[in-house]
Formats: sequence, C-alpha cells, structure tokens
Amino acid sequence: MNEKINGYFNDLESDDKEKQYEAYKNILTAAEKEVDWAYEVWDQLVEDLTHMDNHRRSRAAQFLSYLAVSDPEQRILHDFPVIWEVTKDKKFVTARHSLQAVWRIGLAGELQKNFVVDHLVNRYGECEGEKNYTLIRFDIIQGLRHLFDAIGGEEIKETALDLIAEETNDKYRKKYASVWKNTN
Repeated sequence: MNEKINGYFNDLESDDKEKQYEAYKNILTAAEKEVDWAYEVWDQLVEDLTHMDNHRRSRAAQFLSYLAVSDPEQRILHDFPVIWEVTKDKKFVTARHSLQAVWRIGLAGELQKNFVVDHLVNRYGECEGEKNYTLIRFDIIQGLRHLFDAIGGEEIKETALDLIAEETNDKYRKKYASVWKNTN
C-alpha cells in the first residue's frame, strides 16, 4: 500500500472529524477502481463490521463493497453475510449508508452481481413494516439503477421495474419509478 492510502486509513482514527471525512472520501475514490492493496486492509475491515462503533461498521461495509472489484479471490462472497447484516444495523444511518454502497459488489463479476441483486430483491420484500421501509426500498431501487448504469443488463432493469410494480402505495410507486426515468 502506498504511503498516501496508508495515511488515509490512519486519518480515519483522527480526532479531527474533517480529517476523518476527507480520508473516508479519498479511500472511496481510490477504491472505485481496482487497487493492489485491498487484501492489506481486508481482514481489519471484516473485523470492523462488528465493531461497537457504528461509524467503523458503516465505513467497513462501504469500503468492502467498493473493494469487491479488487478481490480476485472472491472473498466478498464469504464475507457478504456480515456486510449484509450491517445493512440492517440498529443505527439506521449506518444501515442506510451500507445499503447505499452494497450494489457496488455487483461490479466484481456475474456471480457477485447475481448474489447482490438476489439479496436486494429479498430485502425489498422483507422490509415492509420496518421503520423507514420506504427509504430502504428507495435505496434498493436506486442501487439497482446504479448497477444498471454501470454494467447494463436488461434483467436488472426488469427486476427493478417488477419491484416498483409491486408497490401498492401510489406515492411511493411514483417516487421509485422516477429513479428509472430516462432508460430505454
């Protein structure tokens, strides 16, 4: 790992919240593309998924989701259940940030894409009745749109449109459908 990336990970432990946030953003930006340092931080990130600090849980889930494209050993499939638990965290903001990033795992390959889409579809159906379930559903629809925009695939679009069609509340059906406007 180069000195700059190592410095960002160190800055996550800073007392300066601004410095932490800058480090967080810089790590996400770096991890958008394939990197050679993923496995240098992987085990610590997996450990952080169950850390008592919700910020660490959230960052770990997001970083691992981004690092899936740098995972030729497909460790993400083994570690996915723990990442997925963070998307249901007792702290809603932690859960939501994790859920908003988990679609990126689908960029790592066909197997990972199918795995993520299946979990998102199941979560969409299971979350009704939970507090803030309409936000959870919106994030799922948005994640499917991001995945579609990144890799294409009519099956992703059809899956999202099928989920939207199941929505019984007109207000939310329209809101979710707005995410998929301007697609052919």
